[in-house]
Parts: sequence; structure tokens; C-alpha cells
Amino acid sequence: MAYRIIHYVNQFFGGVGGEEKADHPPELREGPAGPGLALKQAWGDQAEIRATIVCGDNYCVGHPEEVAAFIGQALDKYQAQALVAGPAFNAGRYGMACGLAATAAAARGLVTLTAMFPENPGVDLYKANTFILPTADSAKGMGQAVPAMAALALKLLGGGKLGSAAEEGYIERGVRVNTFFEEIGAERAVDMLLKKIKGRPFVTEYKMPVFDRVTPRPAVKDLSRATIALVTSGGIVPKGNPDHIAASSARNYGSYDLAGVADLTAEAYQTAHGGYDQTFANEDPDRVLPVDVLRQLEKEGRIGRLFPTYFATVGNGTAVGNAAKWGVEIGKKLKDAEVQAVILTST
Repeated sequence: MAYRIIHYVNQFFGGVGGEEKADHPPELREGPAGPGLALKQAWGDQAEIRATIVCGDNYCVGHPEEVAAFIGQALDKYQAQALVAGPAFNAGRYGMACGLAATAAAARGLVTLTAMFPENPGVDLYKANTFILPTADSAKGMGQAVPAMAALALKLLGGGKLGSAAEEGYIERGVRVNTFFEEIGAERAVDMLLKKIKGRPFVTEYKMPVFDRVTPRPAVKDLSRATIALVTSGGIVPKGNPDHIAASSARNYGSYDLAGVADLTAEAYQTAHGGYDQTFANEDPDRVLPVDVLRQLEKEGRIGRLFPTYFATVGNGTAVGNAAKWGVEIGKKLKDAEVQAVILTST
């Protein structure tokens, strides 16, 4: 008999619409839809998607308890044995929604798994609650993600012994398990130390977390004399997006002149960001990059001056490595220009 699966997807992969439908409430459909069709093919007669839950990313993240209850009702209705969510790739809110859906099902004792890009914020939030397989940063990796998800789901449902994250291909969950060795801990520790000294490969038995800590700077003593700069990941760029900053997974940032600009008008500026409804940002770009307010503060003498250049990129799906590199580059430019403070705006 085939395993009974419930599949969770967002509004885009459910065919409802794009960002304009991100507030779509959860709906239940019979059978597979979207990526579920590929999962169905991969499983053959071993597993069956009884129903698909389609929910907008904004709605899920904004109504977690309601969505969790909806998922629970669907699982009960179809007597599901597992919930599979996504894949979400590098879509942040979708990753969080997949993690939430999997967590709701795991709380009922069901097998759960999802898949997303390792830098998706959903990974850190939910990796301890469900199995997460790594994917490419966009749907171009669907062909690799689906077979991996299908195989791991069958292994989990089959109840066989699951290997480590490195052996099975899922992202490390930070969950400790008891393991028995022939050698005592002291012997294993000395063996690892000798391998390290000799430059030989070894694997630690207890991987320590790495935290990115930033020491807060002292407060600005006198804002009335300070030069304030603007930096945004909200995608506000001159009309036409001259640096061709991508709507998602940006590969660059731009620097733009603010000399003589007192207001960001819809005729001269726009957002290049593809991860939120652009309507209000395009109507008045100051809503994302508050040039008008800072000019007023400058006029009133409450700040010294607004730095005549602002920096912009798109944070939607952008790799953390790129963002960190750009932050260092922009920070050095502002430090060299003796800027005292920076206002960072998002969406």
C-alpha cells in the first residue's frame, strides 16, 4: 500500500499567482499540484500525494497558528503519514512557511521534510524540527531537489536506520544522538589532535556553532554635526535600474548621487526588488529610502548633513556571502568619507 502524503506549496507553485497573491489563505486540493506532480512521478506506486495545501507566503508567516490548525485538519482528514513541503529554494518567506508547515506536522508525530537553499532563513529557524535537504538558490534546481526529497521521504517512512547528515545529504540539524565507540573519548581526542597536527583530515564529534557577532558602536555624540548616509536592501534605484540589479539573488549593488535631491519622486526613482508588492514603493520611493525626511532634518539642523551618495541592492534571495562582501566594501567607502552614522533600510 502506498504511503499517504500531504504536500505543502506556496501561492506561486500552487498556480494562484505571484507576490500579489502572497496573502492567499490556505486551501486544500485533492491530489498533487505543481512540484507534487514531479514527486508523484519519482515515487511511482510507493507513495501517493493525497492532497496539496496551497497557502500564500505572507498569510502563512502572518497567521502561523491558524495555518498550523488548517494543516492538522488536513492531516487528519487524509490520515496522512507524512508532510512534504516545498522545495522553497532561496525564497525566504516560503522557506519559513515550509518550516512552519513541517513543524506543525512533526508535532503530530508524522514524518516531515522540506528542501531549501542553505542560506534560506528557514533553515536556521526550523532545522531542529524537520529534515531539510539543500537545494540550488532558484527553481532551476528543481530537477535535483525532487529526486532527493522523494528518496529521503521513502527512507524516513520505511523506518530504517538513518545515517548522519553527511551520509544522507540533509542539512545538519544540531540534534545530538548517542553513539558507541570501541575507543574511549581520550584516545579519540588524541587521535584527532595528531591528525590535525599532521594536516590529515578528521571529523570532529561535536561541531561547535559559529556566531556572527557585531560589537555595537558608541552612540553619535552630536547628530547636529554628523554626516548621515543611507544604505538600502529595498532596491530603490534611479528609473530604469541603470546597474541592472536583479529582482532576486542580486549579484551587485549600486551607488547613486543624491546631490540636490530633496525628494525621491515616482518619475525619477523605482524599486528593483522582486520580493514584495512594489506598488507603494514605486508610488513614493521615500517610503523605503527616506530622503525627504532626512532633508527636512538637515534643514532643521537636527543632523549635520545627508551624505551625497546612497548605496542600494536587493536583499531578496541574495547570498549571505555577497551581502557580507558588499557590506565591507560600502563600510570602507563611508569610513573613508568620514561618515558618522548609517541608516540601513529594508522592506
